[in-house]
Amino acid sequence: MIINNKQYQSIWYDDIEKKVLIIDQRLLPFEFKVIELKTLDDAHWAITDMVVRGAPLIGITAAYGLYLGAKNNNYSQKDLLLAANFLKSARPTAVNLETIINNMMEQLLQKSSDELENSAFSLAKDVEKFEVDNCSKIGDFGLPLIENVYKTKNRTVNILTHCNAGWLACGDWGTATSPIYKAHQKGISVHVWVDETRPRNQGARLTAWELEQAGVPYTVIPDNTGGHLMQHGKVDLAIVGSDRTTRNGDVANKIGTYLKALAAHDNKIPFYVALPSTTIDFAMVDGVKNIPIEERSGNEVREMECKVGHEIKSAKLMPETTPVANYAFDVTPARLVSGLITERGICKATEKDILNLFPEKK
Repeated sequence: MIINNKQYQSIWYDDIEKKVLIIDQRLLPFEFKVIELKTLDDAHWAITDMVVRGAPLIGITAAYGLYLGAKNNNYSQKDLLLAANFLKSARPTAVNLETIINNMMEQLLQKSSDELENSAFSLAKDVEKFEVDNCSKIGDFGLPLIENVYKTKNRTVNILTHCNAGWLACGDWGTATSPIYKAHQKGISVHVWVDETRPRNQGARLTAWELEQAGVPYTVIPDNTGGHLMQHGKVDLAIVGSDRTTRNGDVANKIGTYLKALAAHDNKIPFYVALPSTTIDFAMVDGVKNIPIEERSGNEVREMECKVGHEIKSAKLMPETTPVANYAFDVTPARLVSGLITERGICKATEKDILNLFPEKK
């Protein structure tokens, strides 16, 4: 996407400087800063500390992390396995990380030590391209959903999203935002309701920033506003992303997604989930019971980053001793999902329909 008249992805390899570069998302929207990942540990840190976040981007970052580990160390196959397991431990809920590392390992374990660096680099570049291409295709398949509303109602299409499932989370295009960007580029009038997404405010800080850069009209809303807007006919459809979707169509996404799905169901508003196939856990069913839900530090709730003058500071919202439960994700049951928008098309959130799109996973 274009930032300050320059093309960016959220992660990329600079062929001239021979560096893996990322956007430090902790500083947005107050400061735009590009930093280098130099080592395996850097990649693990970037994922764990949410310098990068979003299921597809986490997977790409881990792929480059495996390459950096091979580049900087004379890895044996045992070392490679340890590095892979270390990366997979960075965050538990998003399945892209594990899927991508496992796919890379299948091929790397067949290589000699001398071949590991070049092979890992080539595979990481392939992963990056694969995820970006998939997100673009998600936009192509999701675009008609927006077009149909526009043609039927002959007015601006109001779309609600949750958290950040934009290009910052995916390399480029995004998942939930990809159909929105495609519609905007086609000249369709769209407006996005952006949930602030407490506690880290990734909607207010990241999605809003993205849309502003792209010139897409948007309004930031408190997390609990969506149901009210739906009751009053101000939402035409909801599109969210996913960190892990099970074989039967249950969807894990940023905490609060389930409540939006319930409100959409009650108000008969289509609720779509946009995701690449790397986010589908084909080995898992019953997401409520089986998807591991990450619990993060209570300080993310007790404190909030703010810009005061020219400085970014952390402000306390409650005493340090206040008990906090900070679940990062929840699971939306498949019955509440109108459809899954993937790189191969849109399907119902059922095992049968998912496997019809991806028959090789049967």
